Amino acid sequence: MNAPYDGDRGQGAGGDPVDQVPPPPQPAPEPYTQDPYVQDAYARDPYQAQDLSAQDPVAEALYDRASHPPPAAPSTYPEPQALYQQPATPQHAPDPRVWAQTPPPEPAGPSRHLPYGENAGTTQFTGVDDLVTRAGEEEPEPDAFAHLFRDQQASGQPSPDSEPIPATPAPKKASGRVSGLMKSSAVMAAGTLVSRLTGFVRSLVITAALGASLLGDIYTVAYTLPTMIYILTVGGGLNSVFVPQLVRSMKNDEDGGEAYANRLLTLVMVALGIIVALAVFAAPLLIHLMSDTIASRPAANSVAVTFARYCLPTIFFMGVHVVMGQILNARGKFGAMMWTPVLNNIVMIATFGLFIWVYGTSAESRMGVQTIPPEGVRLLGIGTLLGLVVQALSMIPYLRETGFRFRPRFDWKGHGLGKTVKLAKWTVLFVLANQAGVLVVTQLATAAGEASGRSGAGILAYTNAQLIWGMPQAIITVSVMAALLPRISRAAHDNDPGAVRDDISQGLRNSAVAIVPVAFAFLALGVPMSTLLFASSGLESARGMGFILMAFGLGLIPFSVQYVVLRGFYAYEDTRTPFYNTVIVAGVNAAASALCYAVLAPQWAVVGMGASYGLAYAVGVGVAWRRLKNRLGGDLDGSRIMRTYTRLGMASVPAAIAGGAVAFFVMKGLGNGAGGSLVALVAGGIVLLSVFFVAAKRMRIDELNALVGMVRGRLGR
Repeated sequence: MNAPYDGDRGQGAGGDPVDQVPPPPQPAPEPYTQDPYVQDAYARDPYQAQDLSAQDPVAEALYDRASHPPPAAPSTYPEPQALYQQPATPQHAPDPRVWAQTPPPEPAGPSRHLPYGENAGTTQFTGVDDLVTRAGEEEPEPDAFAHLFRDQQASGQPSPDSEPIPATPAPKKASGRVSGLMKSSAVMAAGTLVSRLTGFVRSLVITAALGASLLGDIYTVAYTLPTMIYILTVGGGLNSVFVPQLVRSMKNDEDGGEAYANRLLTLVMVALGIIVALAVFAAPLLIHLMSDTIASRPAANSVAVTFARYCLPTIFFMGVHVVMGQILNARGKFGAMMWTPVLNNIVMIATFGLFIWVYGTSAESRMGVQTIPPEGVRLLGIGTLLGLVVQALSMIPYLRETGFRFRPRFDWKGHGLGKTVKLAKWTVLFVLANQAGVLVVTQLATAAGEASGRSGAGILAYTNAQLIWGMPQAIITVSVMAALLPRISRAAHDNDPGAVRDDISQGLRNSAVAIVPVAFAFLALGVPMSTLLFASSGLESARGMGFILMAFGLGLIPFSVQYVVLRGFYAYEDTRTPFYNTVIVAGVNAAASALCYAVLAPQWAVVGMGASYGLAYAVGVGVAWRRLKNRLGGDLDGSRIMRTYTRLGMASVPAAIAGGAVAFFVMKGLGNGAGGSLVALVAGGIVLLSVFFVAAKRMRIDELNALVGMVRGRLGR
């Protein structure tokens, strides 16, 4: 008989042990469970209960938000459902016909789908169906000047950016704002062109009346002095700092910025009034600072101080004109700022025309500092001052038309005017460096002109030649960059250095097609060009200006390149680099001009100064090019640009030789008068352009071919 079985332990009735059943073997502990650093590696996610806003933003961005419904409440996960249970029908069921539909609205605050509180209602989702539907539609080009219109809207009007984006494409017809911008741009361009042309005529009349000798130099110094003082004191900071503040106040202030404009205009008037009083009192010292040669001669110094005291009050009207013009620009009236200088030029042309009618031209009267009558000095001084007065006062009707009424306000403190002065530091230093170079050249040119004993070897000849030389830059390069600058600024804002490089390369190559041959044309045809324009001042002075224009000639190329390259820094809102570049240019120009004055004969010193100007910009281009290349990642399309300029130069050299030779022989046969100069200029210009065009076509310069094609397209051929 078997003994009963004990489940825990087997034994007989008498307690004798029987075969013992061993317990099941226990698994050996895993080694990782003993390691304190990894023992919780497979535990429950410790971050699930934490704040959802601390989740990985990259993972959240990659999360498909459109495929999941919103959670029940912010910062919480839905409770997990039991296994094998049919899930509840979601509140916002997806539409199977749409590939990527807009997700349902998210709750306020951070959530599983939008951990940073983003509003899904403002996010635009475009599915494949929508892309295919709109594939053939042309999207409107974004307007680079749209911010100007937004800043010019009166207070209380909604900004265009706050309006919802329409689902339908924009109409093809240009809106009123865009057409208004084009109209304003056309008015500004026309006003600038007319102003430059009348200013050029003004220079011709001044040279005809006073000549290009010491008397003309004296008036040039007195006329330039107010502009230098205005730019050094108020002008630089006014355009760069106060005008943006004015536009911002018009947008944000309740009164549309009228109070700020009145404060600014009052402050400028008071400051300029004090500056004018001090300048008129210190006129002899200022003349000595500008030209020691003039100040050391009693008769010349007396005439110069008299001219200066008539011209210095124009500082006040310069500043008032600029502030009024910027107030009009901020209100969408652009034409007055560009057209009113034409009135100043007309008044001055009439004044000097009257002087010529009374006393004759300089070549006829042989008038000098000792023979000019006091009435003549008074006539020219009052006419110069009257021109700026008319220019400033002509802005008042335009201001009244916009509803602006000037009321003097002296509550300047606490309205941001003092703080904005500090922002103009780099601009003021930029202007200071530039004017320092002008001051050195003025001193040396007046001294050289007086030492030479010849007409056309002083500062007036230098200024007139520089005026002619700068016309292509103002018409060609500025026009080309006016179209490209919005694109460059937009690419810089989007941090796209490749697009910035391409636009700057395009601007350099497109402008070079005209700038390079024109620079060689100045070198070849400078003398007949000047003798034709300034024949009334005498043959000697006209030829002197022609030689100076020839010296300036080739410097037009680096001068144009410098202008384009600096636009790249301005697109990145970098004003410090242009300042340092200007310091380098001004320093090289001053040093090279001093060397020319010391080494060359007096009649050739100013010619050397003209060449020094181009040399200074060549050095400045080298520095600016390297800095912009580093800014754009080491690539500025240099090989393509250099290839274009080299080919244009190779085409221009034989053209300049042929055109210059034709002009020389024509003037030798017909004389150096106005008639012979006109024939020489026309014949030489035709030969120069023909040879250049044939050579450039043979070299297959792409930019020239594109320009010719554009002209033919405009002419319908």
